[in-house]
Amino acid sequence: MPSVLVVEDDQDLAEMLGIVLNGAGIEVDLVSRGDEALEVFRNNQPDVVLLDVMLPGFDGVEVCKAIRQESPRVPIIFLSARGETPDKIKGLEAGADDYLVKPMEHYSELVARIKTQLRRNSRDLTGHLTLGDLTIDLVEHLVTRAGRAIPLTRLEFDLLVALAKEPGRVFTREELLREVWDYRHSADTRLVNVHVQRLRSKIEHDPDNPTLVLTVRGVGYKSGATGNR
Repeated sequence: MPSVLVVEDDQDLAEMLGIVLNGAGIEVDLVSRGDEALEVFRNNQPDVVLLDVMLPGFDGVEVCKAIRQESPRVPIIFLSARGETPDKIKGLEAGADDYLVKPMEHYSELVARIKTQLRRNSRDLTGHLTLGDLTIDLVEHLVTRAGRAIPLTRLEFDLLVALAKEPGRVFTREELLREVWDYRHSADTRLVNVHVQRLRSKIEHDPDNPTLVLTVRGVGYKSGATGNR
């Protein structure tokens, strides 16, 4: 059974989330304080982390950064009442894969987002790709340059692979949401923008003048160098 670490200080909401996720076949660990979340994460190794922003102890952004330092690949989803654009961007830049705003009218969307992250965890890819001077190992989920590993989150890796495996193709942001996030319904395209910026900060020699992940103004993004299997 997959497991989710829920870090939420609203006891009623936390219990409701536990009931909803248990009903969807997902095991849940509930934590009410940010300063306790990292220890529970280390001990239980969840498949997904569901994280509030406003928490006692450490706030959710601090928790997200701490978890991301220890695990670049575990999916992290913010579920927060703070829904303004700067709040979303701050959460995503801290290392989160997704950001949902509460209260939610239907918990089915949350369950769908979590199951999407679980499916991404189980993708079976083989072989290698190259993009410029990067080597992308699809089996080990490893990106290297001159033999040196570049740590990426699982979502950043999937975004890079999506672009590299079809060199020259221009992806709209909506297409990347379907390809990388597996979202079949409308979602905030700023998810794509922030993750492209994060990816560039790690793989580009000069993130302000990218050569590997290019913006096609008014359309979306494409890889900027030949990729090969």
